[in-house]
Amino acid sequence: MVPVKRLTGAKSRLEVAHPPATSGFADASAVRRDLARAFALDTLAAVRATPGVARVVLVSSEPSVVGAPGLETPGASGVAAVEVVPDPGDGLGAAVAAGVAHAGSGARAVLLGDLPSLRAADLEAALRACGGRPRAVVPDAAGTGTTLLTARAGQRLEPRFGSGSAAAHARAGHAVVTDVGERVRRDVDTAADLEAAVRLGVGPRTAHVLAGLTG
Repeated sequence: MVPVKRLTGAKSRLEVAHPPATSGFADASAVRRDLARAFALDTLAAVRATPGVARVVLVSSEPSVVGAPGLETPGASGVAAVEVVPDPGDGLGAAVAAGVAHAGSGARAVLLGDLPSLRAADLEAALRACGGRPRAVVPDAAGTGTTLLTARAGQRLEPRFGSGSAAAHARAGHAVVTDVGERVRRDVDTAADLEAAVRLGVGPRTAHVLAGLTG
């Protein structure tokens, strides 16, 4: 499950240089919106290419993401078309709950949609590491937030997204898994985060947006 909220006002902490007039961007908020969309689509592409992922559930009501070309076709790993669940609009916790309800009781994973450096091999390894525990949480690079939350079949996910979610998920019984590689943990909220993601290598959509800022 990949929750993606509406992109209006997205990534407000991500400071970007004022775009050049020739870049096609109107202002910094438009840059942040385009970057957030690119992060989500690059994340989804990595998920859909990951062996062992049988279904992909996108929880979103953002038209530019839900309507992106290609989501209606099978993914690179043979996964079926992306299943779209409307975002109930009450925050990340409610979006995750909607995805969990849709997904059923099999093995489930919640992956946040701002991991532009993610690759299928990294996610496959992370899911394998987490799969050794009934429930698991992967903290973000800062160690406070959550990028990946998992539960084996028959186990109940206990989403506790929000400030300090990694510790909250651990208190709820999810084993903390950190040895999964930086790409799985490198979410992007700030300019420093984005610089770190670029050093790792970002997906094609994010690279395209960034190229427009420097072109």
